[in-house]
This record gives sequence, structure tokens and C-alpha cells, in this order.
Amino acid sequence: MGHLNFLVSMIIFLIFFINPSQVHGNAELEALMEVKLSLDPENRFLSSWTKDGDPCSGSFEGVACNEHHKVANISLQGKGLSGKVSPAVADLRCLSGLYLHYNNLSGEIPREISNLTELTDLYLNVNSLSGDIPSEIGSMASLQVLQLCCNQLSGKIPTEIGFLKRLSVLALQYNRLTGEIPPSLGNLGMLKRLDLSFNSLFGTIPKRLATVQSLEIFDVRNNSLTGFVPPGLRRLNEGFHTENNRGLCGVGFAKLKACTPFDHDEVDVDGFGPAGSNANDTDGPTQNPKSANVRPQCIQAHCAKSTRFSKAAVVAVVIAVTITMTGTVFLMIIRYRRRKQKIGNHCDPSDGRLSIDQAKEFRSKSASPLVSLEYCNGWDPLGDGLKGIGFSQEYLNNKKFNMEEIESATQYFSEVNLLGKSKFSAVYKGVLRDGSVVAIRSINVTSCKSEEAEFLRGLDLLFSLRHENLVKLRGFCCSKSRGECFLIYDFAPNGNLSRYLDLEEGSNRVLDWSKRVSIISGVAKGIHYLHSSEANRPAIVHQNISTEKVLIDQQFNPLISDSGLPKLLADDIVFSALKTSAAMGYLAPEYITTGRFTQKSDIYAFGVIVLQVLSGQLMLSSSTRTATKSGRFEDFVDTKLKGEFSEPEAAKLGQLALTCTHEDPEERPKMEEVIQELSRMT
Repeated sequence: MGHLNFLVSMIIFLIFFINPSQVHGNAELEALMEVKLSLDPENRFLSSWTKDGDPCSGSFEGVACNEHHKVANISLQGKGLSGKVSPAVADLRCLSGLYLHYNNLSGEIPREISNLTELTDLYLNVNSLSGDIPSEIGSMASLQVLQLCCNQLSGKIPTEIGFLKRLSVLALQYNRLTGEIPPSLGNLGMLKRLDLSFNSLFGTIPKRLATVQSLEIFDVRNNSLTGFVPPGLRRLNEGFHTENNRGLCGVGFAKLKACTPFDHDEVDVDGFGPAGSNANDTDGPTQNPKSANVRPQCIQAHCAKSTRFSKAAVVAVVIAVTITMTGTVFLMIIRYRRRKQKIGNHCDPSDGRLSIDQAKEFRSKSASPLVSLEYCNGWDPLGDGLKGIGFSQEYLNNKKFNMEEIESATQYFSEVNLLGKSKFSAVYKGVLRDGSVVAIRSINVTSCKSEEAEFLRGLDLLFSLRHENLVKLRGFCCSKSRGECFLIYDFAPNGNLSRYLDLEEGSNRVLDWSKRVSIISGVAKGIHYLHSSEANRPAIVHQNISTEKVLIDQQFNPLISDSGLPKLLADDIVFSALKTSAAMGYLAPEYITTGRFTQKSDIYAFGVIVLQVLSGQLMLSSSTRTATKSGRFEDFVDTKLKGEFSEPEAAKLGQLALTCTHEDPEERPKMEEVIQELSRMT
């Protein structure tokens, strides 16, 4: 019997002490099942969420847990969900990120969501949510990103949002919001982006907003705002958008009308009385005849009443001060006790954010790319490091993108926009806010140069490359917490050169002869530019030229992509890319013995491309080379041209290709000589 009691005791010990998270996990599992039932009532998209499953095993789609086996992120953007947001989500007390955007959710935002005091990122945008914005959101002290745009939300913007001291992004555009802009938003000292556009807001722009030094973008387009715009907002330049607010006026704003005396006769929404009444107020005009005497004149009866009650007022003030001081001491005691209690808290780190290591762990467990976003330390944490290598602030502003722009452009990395993927990166098609189409390459930080300064110098080199036959790099974005960097390029709508090779009979993608010659010439010019040193950059060896790296624009001009990219990548990543290059025949034979890339190795790859374009084939055989040497056009020129090509040009291009692919690198021409030879053909 003693042994049996001992065994029972051990089992109880194992259940309650060895795996305490499982006990807590049952409560969270119940909450998740309620959330699932509300979000996906027909069980079409969240079938992986099962009542006998483990949310922290990685089997629950879009769910990621922290190191204490508590649900920390739910990432279900773009999943086709058509239910509602359940109040049960509030039971996931350690949740730091809730990403439900790009769905078709309806109903109201549950007020219980305010219980998520650890939540930093709330993404409910691009749904069909209705009702008011809960004022209780103002108690979510950890919140840094509040995305509610593109819904059917109505009512006023809650004044309580001004309590969210960590908030850096507030996006409420494209809703049905009314009322005035709360002056309390001017208390958000970390606010970087405020978008209130396309609503029905009225009144004036609070002067306090102009004092938020971190503010970079303020958008109030398509509202019914009126009155004098605070001059302090001029510093935002192109980041301030006011179109379609006919009642707004200002001084020094290119897109605003000049103010008249009638524009100034507005009630100051900051609560200081009519505009221009405050002697210390410098936001309004210096001379305003209407506002000089806007304060009501003190009539005799009112003055007498004021004298009579002056003593009572003093007593009231003393009482109020006493109560305030008592309350302050009481709150300090409560805060001190809470801080002591939080030492043993098993939720996220003390600042309410996941650590970088935890974020990486979440990404490995969750199918969603949106697990941890870095808004707390700025939208581009590498920005400060750039200053140390000679970048000007203007340069930074022109080249930096923020994560919100990247996510919006790619529809939050939708599979529909995925253009290609490799072991170290993925490329997405994107549309920027100005309507321009771009290609966005995401690169895992672990695949980049380990030294940040070295990486930044490589980035500087990429931006220095400007040629009509190179893909233009428009900007970049790096996020340490996401563990990714993004390169934003101009988009080439006709894909890469390889899709015009190995075609079936009757394909409508067959390139005519003139296009082939033009593409060969353009690629040569692009390589020649890379191989030529300039005042602001050294000569560059591409290292990985192939038909996959030659993109075709709208006019069928060739654009070489990934120029200089090895300067950003770790050596092992560059080396792994050689396997594909060698398999396709682009790798120069001398690399095997020297292990070095040179301009002559680029020229070898160029010669291979010339043969591929002439023959219309990706995989070249020895018979193709033999036919080229002997001038048998029928055996090395693409038969899909049906004889419509220039034999003299084909002969010259064939010989040029053979020379460029000579086994001895010393026998290969320089790119300058190649350009000269090609120029004789035109």
C-alpha cells in the first residue's frame, strides 16, 4: 500500500509541477475553440484547430506560443474568414499580436479586447466591422500598432486613445467616423503615422498634434475639416495630406488655400477658447481683428458674483489639491505592488514585447509571416547605423520604406503575389501607395552579412548602380524583430528571359529576331557598366548572370537583376547559389581551380546566354556548339523563327558566343570589345 501511495504522489507531482503549462493550456484551448467557432463557424479554414490538440505544437494554423507555452500571436490575415471577433479572445492574456486583417469579418469590435494588456499589435483592417471603436481600447497600455482601416466603423474617435503612450501607428482611414479629431491624440509622443482619411470628420485640426515630434505621416484627406492648420505641421512636407477638405486653410502649405479672417473664427478644439484668444498661442495669425475681443466682456453682475465666491473658490482648490495628492500616492503604491508582482510573470518580457529569439522561434512554428513586427524602435531599426557611413538624412528619407508599406504593397505577403522563392529569399509583386508596381525581395537576416557596417556598405553600392539595362533599386526596409530585410525594385512586367526559351510549337511568346539581337546587346551593355569603375563606386563582378537574372520590361528591354547582391549576402549563401549556376552551364570552368569570380567569368555566362537566345533552348548540347562553329544555321538557330533571321548577324553572334565561352579566360574578350563588335551589327 505504501508503494501505491508513493506512485500516486509521483503522478500528481508530474501532472502539476513538471508540466504546469498544460493546465493553463486547457483554459487557453477552450478560449481558442470559442474564437474559432466565431471566426470560422463553418470550419472551412481553421480545421487544424481541434479541441484535443495542442495550440503550442505548431499544428494550429496561425497560432504561435511563447517559451512558457502561452498563446502569444494569432496570425490569420487573408484566410477568407467571414465570422466575428469573439470576446473569448480576451482570455488569451499573453497575446501580443492579433492579425485578422484582409478577411471579411463583421459585427462589432468586442469591448472585452481591452483585457489584452500585453497586446502590442492589433490588425483588424480590411474587414466589414461595424459599430463604434470601443473607448476601452484606451486602457491597452502596451498597444503600439492599431490598424482599423477599411471597415464600416462609425461614431467618434474615442478620446481615450490618447492614453496609448506607446502607440506609433493609428490607421482609421476608410470608415464612417464622425465628430472632431480628439485633441488627446496630441499626447501620443511616439506616434509616427496617423491616418484619418476618407471619413466624415469635421472641426479643426488640434494644435497639439503639431507638437508630436515623432509624427512623420498625417493624412486627413476626404473629410469635412475646417479652420486654420497649425504651422508646425509644415515640417511633415509630403507626409501631410489634406486634399478634399475645402474648409482648411494655412500659411506655407502648397496645397492649402490662404486664410481669411472668416477662417479664423473657429472654436479651438484644444479647449482654450476661440482661436487666437490665447496670448501665447502662435499657431494662429498674428493679427486677427475678429479674435482680438472674442472673450466675453465681464459684465457687472458676473464680476460681483466672482468676488463673492472667491473665498469659496480658494477652499475648493485646496480640497481638490489635497484629494489629488492623496490619489497620486495611492496610485504609486498600487503601481509599486504590481511591479513587484510582475517579477514572476510568465507572460512576455517586461516591456510587453517578444524578444528577438522568441520571435524567430514563433516564425518557425507558425505558417504566418506576420508574427512579430517592430514598430517600437522605429520602422527601420538600421536607419541610425546608416548615418555612420555617410548617408544624409535626405538620402535616408528617399530610400527607406516602413513595414506597413511593405505589408500593404504585398497584401501582407499574399501567396497570390509570390513571384519566386529560394532557400534564402522570396520575391513578391507589390503595388505602392502611389500606384507604381514593384518587386519586393525579402531576405532572411541570417543570410546577410553578419557585420552590419559591411551590409550597409553593400547596400550603398547597390543604390549607386544606375543604368538603363539594370533593374533599379528603389528602396529598402529592415526589421530586426522580423529577422528580414526587404529590397524594393522596379517591376519588370514581362518576366525573365528564361520564360521565352524552351517554348512549345505555337506559343505566342516566341521572340522575333530583332528582339533577340536587342536583348543580347542590352545585356552586354549592362555587364559593361558593371565592369566599369566610376568615381562613386568600384567595378563589380555580377557572379550569377543567367537568363533567370535577365528581366524583360514593357518595351522588351533587358534588365539585369541582383547586381551587387552578393555584397549583402553571407559567403555560404553566395556559394550555395553556384550549384544552380553550374547545373545550367553558366559557371566558368576556371572557377573549379581558382574559386574566384572575375570579369571573365561574367563574360563566360554572357556567352552562354547568347547561345541560349540564338537556339531558343535553355539546356545547350555539344551539338549546338559544333553547329555554331560550322555555321549550320538550321542546327543552332531557333527553328520557331521559321527562317526569319539575318544569317550574317547569326554568324557573328554565334562566333561571339563561342569566343566568350572559351575555356581559357585569357582568350575571352573584354566587355568593351564585345560592345564594339555588337555595334558593328547595327
